[in-house]
Amino acid sequence: MHGVTKTRNQRGGGDGVKGHANAQGKAGVAGFHLTNIGPGIFGKGSPAGRFEGDVEVTGDIRLTNADCAEDFNICSDVTVEPGTVMVLGENDALFPSQHAYDKRVAGVVSGAGDYKPGIVLDKQPSGRNRQPIAWLGKVYCKVDAQFGAIEVGDLLTTSPTSGHAMKTTDPF
Repeated sequence: MHGVTKTRNQRGGGDGVKGHANAQGKAGVAGFHLTNIGPGIFGKGSPAGRFEGDVEVTGDIRLTNADCAEDFNICSDVTVEPGTVMVLGENDALFPSQHAYDKRVAGVVSGAGDYKPGIVLDKQPSGRNRQPIAWLGKVYCKVDAQFGAIEVGDLLTTSPTSGHAMKTTDPF
């Protein structure tokens, strides 16, 4: 049972539920459950919710996916898949790594396997090819072990194999 329920009008569009804070800053829409089961407010769709103004959270924010990524422009003549190691290029775009120990490494394309991005920064409409590059968290990465066996804890760098990482044998 819902305290407030309204579905979006398919023909006219508009908000399903809309609220404004009053002069004392009190919430315009509040949700709660007496049994502590389920969300106080539930949204489904794209976007499932939109807030204008500050959002205050007094509890945990739980993201069910694995990494924090940022969208970057990808070189237009290149098709990349998640797990590809990317480097900075010309014209404000990234492209797959091609050389060992490339200092221009930007990161790994997020979204391979079960590890999808939990947060994507700088997501914006663009006529350009944009992909999320993982900054932190769990992410699958293409690796080439022909230059040395890779073990947990090994440092990785770019490989001469396109879009792959390899074990670092020279940390400098």
